[in-house]
Amino acid sequence: MAFEDLFAKIDRIAGGSKAGLLVPAEGLTHPKTKRAFAWITWLLIVELILGFGAVVVAIVIAQAGQPVPFAVWMRTVVVLGMTATLFYFFWRSTKGYYWGYQRLRLFAQIFPVITLVIAAIPGLYPIWMITEQIIFSLIMIGVGDFLTSDHMREVFQKPEN
Repeated sequence: MAFEDLFAKIDRIAGGSKAGLLVPAEGLTHPKTKRAFAWITWLLIVELILGFGAVVVAIVIAQAGQPVPFAVWMRTVVVLGMTATLFYFFWRSTKGYYWGYQRLRLFAQIFPVITLVIAAIPGLYPIWMITEQIIFSLIMIGVGDFLTSDHMREVFQKPEN
């Protein structure tokens, strides 16, 4: 099976009925679009590093004999899984897939809210994890800011079927 066939199947699951919709290619080559994509790439890389850093901190704490709450382990796994998903959405949006942009924009706006609300639950996470969540949220807000710019919304207008 060719990789593109596999990606088409994943796209169908992730994008639903909009999986095949592509935006006009000229918008993707515009300098503002390329600049936004470059910034988003770096922000997502920082998110990935932050996620791996949280795993390392949890492992170091556990190796030192201190208890690491189950919620911390779950959070680290979820952040890494989420970031991988965001990279997929981002990659597909750079290829012009309307659904990829829509999903990435949606999650970039929702994840910070969810993360901050969960971080505000007293006693759920240690201070270092709360700090990680706040930084994660700020970076995601940055991603969302690029995605909701007038230019990006114009490039990723819903294509006609």
